[in-house]
Amino acid sequence: MSAVNLLKKIYIYLENGTFLEANSFGADGTSVGEIVFNTSLSGYQEIMSDPSYAGQFVTFTMPEIGNVGVNDQDMESSSAHAKGMIVRKYQPRHSNFRAQESLGQFLVKYNVIGICDIDTRFLTKMVRDEGAMMMVASTEISDRDELKKILNDSPRIEDVNYIEQVGAKEAYAHISGTYSDEKFEYDAAPKEEAKIVVIDFGVKRNILNEIVSAGIGVEVIPNDFKAEELIERYKMRDIDGVFLSNGPGDPLVLKREQEQIKKLIDAKIPMFGICLGHQLLSIAHGYDTYKLKFGHHGGNHPVKNIKSGLVEITAQNHNYNVPDNIIEIAEVTHTNLFDNTIEGLKYKDEPIFSVQHHPEASPGPKDSAYIFNEFKTMMTNSRT
Repeated sequence: MSAVNLLKKIYIYLENGTFLEANSFGADGTSVGEIVFNTSLSGYQEIMSDPSYAGQFVTFTMPEIGNVGVNDQDMESSSAHAKGMIVRKYQPRHSNFRAQESLGQFLVKYNVIGICDIDTRFLTKMVRDEGAMMMVASTEISDRDELKKILNDSPRIEDVNYIEQVGAKEAYAHISGTYSDEKFEYDAAPKEEAKIVVIDFGVKRNILNEIVSAGIGVEVIPNDFKAEELIERYKMRDIDGVFLSNGPGDPLVLKREQEQIKKLIDAKIPMFGICLGHQLLSIAHGYDTYKLKFGHHGGNHPVKNIKSGLVEITAQNHNYNVPDNIIEIAEVTHTNLFDNTIEGLKYKDEPIFSVQHHPEASPGPKDSAYIFNEFKTMMTNSRT
């Protein structure tokens, strides 16, 4: 009997009325989330352990998934955060000298649904044409009407504050830098030339690694920070700046965080934001974000660096974007060449900049790594 025949049936209902049957290779149960698609050719473990995917079912356009298994070192956080993953073909017989378990075992451990033997091209084209939408998947319920009721009675992704679920609960120091691809061991951190506080909205581990490798000391604190405390620490030269991390969900929901960031802006504290942090800086400056039709999710998005004229291949994971009229107060530093949306900003007369893409994810592989050194330079210059 083949491995596929041993898999359980799973039933999917989408808010546009589409009802599908497939096989399940992850956790059992019933789960509701937003369906998106990701065009990355590799890195499925990084994607599933990225806190920014909380609340979402990720459809992979790469047809073969699971070949290299999973391992502890490639985790981007302490858990898997997506609601589920949807793949055309799941490969349970992984083959990689670094693998510690299969992808299916990984999903079961973190209670994440896995869906396979389904037409992912159909799903991707549907999301592309109709936009990201809510869905429900279940290994327990096969009745279409019952699934529809569950979906209708569940909160939408924009109604949930997911950063409360994925962010750190206590402060901690991060000391590891990036690791050598040859040795698969973490390299020694360089001399510390600056120190920052990282506001954890769902930060990826490799962002912290890259910051440390740039010669910046890192203290990670929860999202319920008090701006006044950070302002005092900056005045006392205990820290040199603040980093606003990536994270899941709709940034417009995060009212408390927006108010605290406004205070940091007024205090002229050097800041750098990635993804959700980029969006929150825009909102805190008075320019609300908007939702993209189907978002940017993948490791092959070309972004133009306006200053250098070079094109960087970037990794992206966001459903929301900053508005074009933000050029009233900020200079656009990076532009997405797929749809001309804003990918980077430097705020005028302020020691603040941000990017929408993920410079730490290395799809280029190091096209955007310079950004972390630019953050260090900005902080150093702000002290002189």
